[in-house]
Amino acid sequence: MGYEPQADFGTPEVRSDTTVTLTIDGRQVTVPAGTSVMRAAAECGGSIPKLCATDNVAAFGSCRMCLVEIDGRRGTPASCTTPAEANMVVHTQTPRLEKLRRGVMELYISDHPLDCLTCSASGDCELQDTAAQVGLRDVRYGYDGANHLGLAPDTSNPYFDFDPSKCIACSRCVRACDEVQGTLALTISARGFASKVSAGQTGDNFLSSECVSCGACVQACPTATLQEKAVKEIGKPERAVITTCAYCGVGCTFRAEMRGEQLVRMVPWKDGKANRGHSCVKGRFAWGYANHQDRITKPMIRDSIDEPWREVSWDQALSFTAARLNAIKAQYGARALGGITSSRCTNEETFLVQKLVRSGFGSNNVDTCARVCHSPTGYGLSKTFGTSAGTQDFDSVMDADVILVIGANPTDGHPVFASRMKRRLRQGAKLIVIDPRRIDLVRSPHIEAAHHLPLQPGTNVAVLTAMAHVIVTEGLAAEDFIRERCDWDEYQDWARFVSDQRHSPEVLEAVTRVPAHALREAARLYATGGNGAIYYGLGVTEHSQGSSTVMAIANLAMVTGNVGRRGVGVNPLRGQNNVQGACDMGSFPHELSGYRHISDAATRSLFEAEWGTPLDAEPGLRIPNMLDAAVDGTFRAIYIQGEDILQSDPNTHHVAAGLKAMDCVIVHDLFLNETANYAHVFLPGSTFLEKDGTFTNAERRIQLVRKVMEPANGFGDWEVTQELARALGLDWNYAHPSQIMDEIARLTPTFAGVSFARLEAEGSLQWPVNEAHPDGSPIMHVDGFVRGKGKFMVTDYVPTDEKTGPRFPLLLTTGRILSQYNVGAQTRRTANTVWHAEDLLEMHPTDAENRGLNDGDWARLTSRTGETTLRVTVTDRVAPGVVYTTFHHPATQANVVTTEFSDWATNCPEYKVTAVQVMPSNGPSEWQESYASWSEKSRRIATEAAE
Repeated sequence: MGYEPQADFGTPEVRSDTTVTLTIDGRQVTVPAGTSVMRAAAECGGSIPKLCATDNVAAFGSCRMCLVEIDGRRGTPASCTTPAEANMVVHTQTPRLEKLRRGVMELYISDHPLDCLTCSASGDCELQDTAAQVGLRDVRYGYDGANHLGLAPDTSNPYFDFDPSKCIACSRCVRACDEVQGTLALTISARGFASKVSAGQTGDNFLSSECVSCGACVQACPTATLQEKAVKEIGKPERAVITTCAYCGVGCTFRAEMRGEQLVRMVPWKDGKANRGHSCVKGRFAWGYANHQDRITKPMIRDSIDEPWREVSWDQALSFTAARLNAIKAQYGARALGGITSSRCTNEETFLVQKLVRSGFGSNNVDTCARVCHSPTGYGLSKTFGTSAGTQDFDSVMDADVILVIGANPTDGHPVFASRMKRRLRQGAKLIVIDPRRIDLVRSPHIEAAHHLPLQPGTNVAVLTAMAHVIVTEGLAAEDFIRERCDWDEYQDWARFVSDQRHSPEVLEAVTRVPAHALREAARLYATGGNGAIYYGLGVTEHSQGSSTVMAIANLAMVTGNVGRRGVGVNPLRGQNNVQGACDMGSFPHELSGYRHISDAATRSLFEAEWGTPLDAEPGLRIPNMLDAAVDGTFRAIYIQGEDILQSDPNTHHVAAGLKAMDCVIVHDLFLNETANYAHVFLPGSTFLEKDGTFTNAERRIQLVRKVMEPANGFGDWEVTQELARALGLDWNYAHPSQIMDEIARLTPTFAGVSFARLEAEGSLQWPVNEAHPDGSPIMHVDGFVRGKGKFMVTDYVPTDEKTGPRFPLLLTTGRILSQYNVGAQTRRTANTVWHAEDLLEMHPTDAENRGLNDGDWARLTSRTGETTLRVTVTDRVAPGVVYTTFHHPATQANVVTTEFSDWATNCPEYKVTAVQVMPSNGPSEWQESYASWSEKSRRIATEAAE
């Protein structure tokens, strides 16, 4: 497509069943009641001048450029704040209006730098366009006297500049920060001529303020006051491609705006149904990793991990790899080989990797990163509801009356969705937060949780069962819903279980450390407060009882009737951009695409007929089982696409031992990551900007990923996998990812109606998309559960085997931070490190004082599996006895201390509960320093090989 920006209708869309018809400049237009005159004019092809109005924030009426005349009314009202009425006759172009608008525009221009020819926004500036639109040719007032010219710009933010001399005080940036983002970091300080935009109340610059760099203010600014540094450096974009973000599971749609082959900026697409024109700092700005000097673009091989890398051609790399795999298969059998799919790659690429393992390697030893994050979601929801995915679309939160957030930190992990949630909370919805930490949602501008239940890590099941106890014993259960939609006999068994006194909040208070009265009040609010929606994250799943907790959440939704309509439901906030899709595509060792068990002969026969090869009926190994088998000598080779298991998986020493024991480790990635230190083959990958395909977000929304630039390595990831398959003798001949999606649709009932053509035409689809649901399924389980009757599952609380004691008296839990993403492979190679340059250990003041630790001190963090060192942050966000850190930086090696304990059903690691001790330290440990040295040496050798 060309560069034409999206149309701006001036004021937000109004949805109403009632319409009104009015006449604007002689043209009749019918619009929903409540629509502004400005938007009505735009919808019938008119264009009323405006500066303070834009359609992603509410009308403001301050710039006085959008004045109109209305028959029968006195004066010249602002069209942005005037609602359309039936039979209204509006005039937008009259001599009187022209004179008024030019006069107003003269005032703006008289206090604005006249540098249009050299301004980087020239040709992309609403002030410039509006001056031309009203026919301004000169300024009568001159440029002498008091003005705002020459004010010093604020260049503190790494991604955009603020030039106050070009500010027209329209408040669009302030309103975008308030209404779109919900941070309220910007304000108009002072009054009259002294009015100016300020980042915070104390005159902070943008970097030191509460600004989260989401870009909403930059997008809203009508002048060059707020502008991306990249636009200044590269120039105005000349073309744009619509694509989907490759960070978190929200799945934001963006315009990738290009100048030649250079990406200039990512602008959120207003028609994106997941993000509705909003973005976060990662998706909007942190794309520089795509061109980072660390990217490996040539294949490399080595016979032993002790040898230096050798850069080779693609043919040589693929021949070397195929020969090794074939030799291992011949000696040890097909089950000695396996693969790991990537949740950062497309559905099509993920599908091909699992197909390669099953039909090429000959085993079902395929797994994905969901093993270590959301595998309990798949298990728990399939048992209770009959499908392994969330129930709602993101828009549904705007109809929620009570929002329960458990084990998730949306403002850091899913910030665009969090902004929508905050909007609903500011409208009056009630919030319950169940989390060991005081996350930002507990208390932030104009938001305060009705209840924060700071539970002891590892006691999720006990808390949820206690809530169910209150609901059942106090007669708050939705009996009509349960009788109609759920198995009544199973419900009665479950109700007897939760009603037992041992599950009361009072008895469990000693376990959960949640005051009984607070838990009772939270349970009553969820059960009686109207539409109740539950949102959860890895703080639910990454436990030894992760699957039990997911089932307990489903029980809570069913017992209150909060399933099957807007504003309710059970909603897992998926961590990576395509973790839902990776699961959908058959990346688990026991399931083919669509969550159908490999042992089912009828299902297996469909794939065997399509692929022309017999499939093993025996489920394969999970990631931890592959590593165990490698140490035992029975698992010898692995193909890892887009995952850094050495940094992301638990018990780093054990992961390293498993990788080191293998004869062939193939890493297919963008950068020489930590896992690549144990690799024999490195196949360079491609970024989301360099490929076509689809991602599926946390709301089951399938969206197109479109190629923006040519791959730096010469191939999309799907092409690399196809070439490896060919080297192994498979006859694969896909010419485009759309053909892979066609195969997925043929083999997967929930994707039966999905095609690239439909996605191009409709923008996105939410599975299931099939004969029963031809238009997709924004809301699941509307008329009944997928499995038939909802199944209540007894979820007894079983304490974790990870216990605190004299040696390790504290509990460590982990999470993410806004500016960084997962293991940091992408974000650490961007300016986002300005906000988070290292992982820090949060400690309660009491625990820090008892150990002689102050803010910023180095501390040694030890567990029974290992140790690391990192700096301390003293804060009361965590409770006494609990410490917290992130895992974004490999130098920290946070997973050195996590244990092998995992979810009883899925082997999802128990990252959130590790018994530790914290003591003062002089700096990084000897192990960290030696590991960092080895890792850096490996990278240097790779760089030398490339040169």
